[in-house]
Amino acid sequence: MFSTLIKKKLTDNQVANIFINAIFESVDNGFKEVASLINDDPAFVHSPNIEETNNGEFGLIVIVGNLSFLESTFDAEQAERVENMIFEKLIKMYQMELVDFKALVRDYQNFIMRVNHPSKNWIYGMSKAVFHKYKLAEYQDEYFKRMQAPNPLFLKRMDEIMGNFIWNWDAFFKKYRI
Repeated sequence: MFSTLIKKKLTDNQVANIFINAIFESVDNGFKEVASLINDDPAFVHSPNIEETNNGEFGLIVIVGNLSFLESTFDAEQAERVENMIFEKLIKMYQMELVDFKALVRDYQNFIMRVNHPSKNWIYGMSKAVFHKYKLAEYQDEYFKRMQAPNPLFLKRMDEIMGNFIWNWDAFFKKYRI
């Protein structure tokens, strides 16, 4: 009975491990469905035929998007500590130097902000990033293809999909404390 009232205390390292494992598990298990939904989306004249295993760009977009939410969830000092732990673990997984990985993350952040301008909604930006990274413009009807802009109906559906890949910090803090 009391176990539901007591939250388990985690270290920054444990939070980073849980965060990374959950993100990778969601991308690994979910991208097959995401690719299928994109391939079958009625906004496209021709199917983009995205392969179920082509989740590299998607994974980076999800990681960068979720990292952007760290700053709004934690105080600045704790966000920096957790982010540093996440980076230390990710550089091992991506087999990159820390400086190079941070540059990659900054490039993706800048890309998402650029394609999303003037909006500041990160989920919307992540949807647009998927559209551009997977070069989906060429599969749209002529009007949107010429504009090199996503069909708004596709973006709305993509926003719903991307929302499923955002870490739920509220649920996490109901169970754990740091």
